[in-house]
Amino acid sequence: MKKKAIPYFYSMPALLVILLIVVMPILYTLYISMTNMNIYHWFDFEFVGLQNYGKALFTIDSGFWISLLRTVLWTVANIIAQLVIAFFIAVLLNVKGLKWKGLYKTLLMFPWAMPGYVSILVWKMGIYNTEYGLLNQWLKKMNWDTVNWLSSDLIAFCSCTILNLWLALPFMIMVIDGGLQSIDKSYYESATIEGAGFFKKLQTITIPLLRPVIAPMVIMTVFTTFKQFDIIYLLTQQNGSKTGADIHTILTYAYEKASVTNNYGYSSAVSIIIFIILLLFSLISIKDLKEEGR
Repeated sequence: MKKKAIPYFYSMPALLVILLIVVMPILYTLYISMTNMNIYHWFDFEFVGLQNYGKALFTIDSGFWISLLRTVLWTVANIIAQLVIAFFIAVLLNVKGLKWKGLYKTLLMFPWAMPGYVSILVWKMGIYNTEYGLLNQWLKKMNWDTVNWLSSDLIAFCSCTILNLWLALPFMIMVIDGGLQSIDKSYYESATIEGAGFFKKLQTITIPLLRPVIAPMVIMTVFTTFKQFDIIYLLTQQNGSKTGADIHTILTYAYEKASVTNNYGYSSAVSIIIFIILLLFSLISIKDLKEEGR
């Protein structure tokens, strides 16, 4: 019994840290989500059970479902675009005889190396700005009407997606490029001898052999994209510089309920729902990866 307890004894400090910085905040958020804590009830809040969850899930005009659906659309659109673009860029970088590959790869990694906050503000002020932004300067030189890139919902959503692609593509390119370099070149040589073309090689060799590399990367990217906050918020929702576009994702929606309306009970309930969604997705993903690895 003593020998079995030794591992737990040595891991106790780490377990206590995890309990304090991970488990306790989740449990406290769960507790707050079942109260009416808000700006009017800072200290005298009361237990209301599942009322906040019911308001989020079953009140049509609460804004929760619209934000959740927009988040799903945001995630799916970004994942598909990132995967397709990163795959073909990585394939082009591995074309035989391509010169200056190292330079291209270094330049492609540049957006990933920059702090996200700086990149977002540079795009907001330097590219998307209505008067002085680079895009509108180009439009003026071509005698076209300027565009308010961040003021209307659809254009702002597309603008945020483009910025997210710029920030996220380097990671996918790097992973896929590493996967491509690990594929034995003899497969392609054999396919060439048999008369297979470029797209046939992609279909029968490249994509099947890259699947074990791409699957975990896609799952991780789904998590980071679903939880994306800074791009949407800083470009369109930042206090004092709102652009007028109403493209709340589920995280910016929860943040607004906590910081603007100060409804902490309701915001905590939305946060717990987000946590449950991501937890279920992670369990399903782990199960699928285990089945694929058999």
